Amino acid sequence: MEKIKNFVKKHFDFQVYQVTWVAFAILCAIPLLLQYMPQKYGFENGLLESIQMVVLFVILGLCLTAKVNKKFFRFCGLILTILMIREVNCGRTLFFKVPGTENSFYPWREIKYGYLVHPIYGAYIGIIALFFLIKKHFITLWKLVKDVRFPFWNVLLACFAMFMGAIAEKATNNNFIFEEGFELLFYVCLAGIVYLYSRHDNFMVEEE
Repeated sequence: MEKIKNFVKKHFDFQVYQVTWVAFAILCAIPLLLQYMPQKYGFENGLLESIQMVVLFVILGLCLTAKVNKKFFRFCGLILTILMIREVNCGRTLFFKVPGTENSFYPWREIKYGYLVHPIYGAYIGIIALFFLIKKHFITLWKLVKDVRFPFWNVLLACFAMFMGAIAEKATNNNFIFEEGFELLFYVCLAGIVYLYSRHDNFMVEEE
């Protein structure tokens, strides 16, 4: 039991930071959104998705202006672009809406050269993964995991948001507010984690 206590004390930070309160506020707001917000605000390019994109740009800004491990966080910025592209479905939900419909978009197979999109997107992800290995960013990542305590509440809320988002996609009968609300919570938690590791004294680790 003592070993477990020591492990937890060594690897987890249970302090609630200001960025953590923001995530808690989003979590508390989700039931209200489910109760009162119209489903249309959870549609593609709707209010919730627009806020998600703003949060992603904030995270990108945090990555590009990190105080330590600047090369590593710039690489994290590249990963953020993958999430941004995913949010707009590689541009499909921006440019290929079916006229006269609401929240309906042409599939790639009905779009000229649409068959090229997923291979290009996959290749982009592959290049970023290769860059991760070539630049040895895994060393910095391992150092952060090994030497810095995890912000417990931010990580817990992020995992909870991912779990609930997965449920929303399969078991909520197209409740868009449910799905997009928890996706927003995940991004807010991610913003908090990046903020803490990139500029808070309790989490920053200098490059060797």
